[in-house]
Amino acid sequence: MIKQTFITSLIGLSALFSAATLKAEPVQIDRIIAIVNNEAISESELQNELQSIKLQLQGNKMPPDRILRDQVTERLIMKHLQQQLGNSNNIIVGDETLNQAINSIATQNNISLEHLRSVLESDGINFNAYRENIRYEILQQRLRQRHINTRINITETEVDQFLAQQKTQGNSADEYRLGHILISLPEAPSAEAIDKAKQRGEEVLALLAQGQDFNQTAMSHSDGQLALSGGDLGWRKAGELPSLFAKAIATMQPGEVSPLIRSPSGYHIVKISEQRGGERHMVSQTHARHILINTNELIDDDTARNRLLELKNRLANGDDFATLAHANSDDKGSAAKGGDLSWSSPGQMVPAFEKMMNKLELNVVSEPFQTQFGWHIVEVLERRQHDDTEQFYRNQARKQLFERKAAEEEELWLRRLRDEAYVELRP
Repeated sequence: MIKQTFITSLIGLSALFSAATLKAEPVQIDRIIAIVNNEAISESELQNELQSIKLQLQGNKMPPDRILRDQVTERLIMKHLQQQLGNSNNIIVGDETLNQAINSIATQNNISLEHLRSVLESDGINFNAYRENIRYEILQQRLRQRHINTRINITETEVDQFLAQQKTQGNSADEYRLGHILISLPEAPSAEAIDKAKQRGEEVLALLAQGQDFNQTAMSHSDGQLALSGGDLGWRKAGELPSLFAKAIATMQPGEVSPLIRSPSGYHIVKISEQRGGERHMVSQTHARHILINTNELIDDDTARNRLLELKNRLANGDDFATLAHANSDDKGSAAKGGDLSWSSPGQMVPAFEKMMNKLELNVVSEPFQTQFGWHIVEVLERRQHDDTEQFYRNQARKQLFERKAAEEEELWLRRLRDEAYVELRP
């Protein structure tokens, strides 16, 4: 405080001395370039942002200064609007959260925090300004979560349609060997002919449902050109299949038979005889069971742990795990099934629980351990490699659909935010 006062006084004296002895030069005053609701954007703030943008764009062709200035001004307007919205929503990004984020960035880059700071400053980036940019990015994420992400819903039908479209457009690397049965229709068929063909098709489906061989059925009942080959269409990529077939097999597994598929040529039945190609996604799954003791006002950590030690001793003496879980576990969902958690994939359980499961031998009951849910003992019953390909691609499709919808919703949301604000640009 003393130092700051001394500097301020020195500046004041210097100005007085200059005014008394020399004709003062014009002083550039930091002017206001825009008003955003009740806040001002200054020329110095704009210049700092311009300098930061130019550093980022080094080596790239930049737009003319006038256009770049307009773009950065608009960017600052949106930044102020989102910060104002964050304040009104009581979204505060504190220093502890900010420090954790910056430490995480350093860790991901395999460098220390001091090294990160030196790298930034060697690139001409002010570290304090960098910190505030990270703070703003965290604020943006929280605003998106509250105002955008919570509004987005992805249905199973949308996922089905997305995957079918990918296959239709040849975006899938999978290849299919299809069996095909055609119940043909004449050109411009009568209603009677359509009904008759549909009835034949349903009769064929009934035969297949009873277990009749598909190839033999095709030979006997198909009007297709490949009927004598058992209706075998050979190996084809998803993108090479007729769109009607691609759509039908999008949700089918090898060995499954489609319902009737109508086209101008008649009614079709297809079967996925075999499938190959495409990346298979295998996961290591664990089948475990556990007993949970919650902590509360009456049961502290020591009490919970000791209760589980008693239960573990009873198990060692021959008591049945399922019976003890049913009577003692506070996880009511699994307790009803004797503590059984069924098969779980990586990331499905909380980290502390998964870590304990992964290091256990089969049929060994763990020591009591703690998660955010309370205290547990767990026993691993089985492990397996599971082909999770279908679910993996469905999750990928869901993610892509979410990102697409989120981008569209964010654009609309930002436009509304801008339109509803008071913004005055100063020439």
